Amino acid sequence: MIRDGLLGSDMSVGYVLINVEPGSESSVCDAATSLGCVTDANLLFGDYDLIVKVEGDDMGDIARNVVESIRSIPGVVNTKTLACAEM
Repeated sequence: MIRDGLLGSDMSVGYVLINVEPGSESSVCDAATSLGCVTDANLLFGDYDLIVKVEGDDMGDIARNVVESIRSIPGVVNTKTLACAEM
C-alpha cells in the first residue's frame, strides 16, 4: 500500500459511499469529518451524495466505525463500503 508516498503502511483504508436524506448533505458531511476515523470527505453528484475516506487498524476496525459511527449520523439513509486492496 502507498500512503503519503511511503510503502507498507500498517493502516487499512476504505471508502464509504453514503446516501442521505434530501437537504442533509452538508450536516452529514460535517458530522462525518468530525469522526477520528474519517480522513477525507467530499459531496458527490450522482447515485451517492457523499464519499468519505476511512482509515483503521484493519478492515474490522473500519467496519465497526461504519456501523457504529457513520450509520448513526442523523440523515444517513444508506452506506456502501469499498475496501482498498492491500498488495
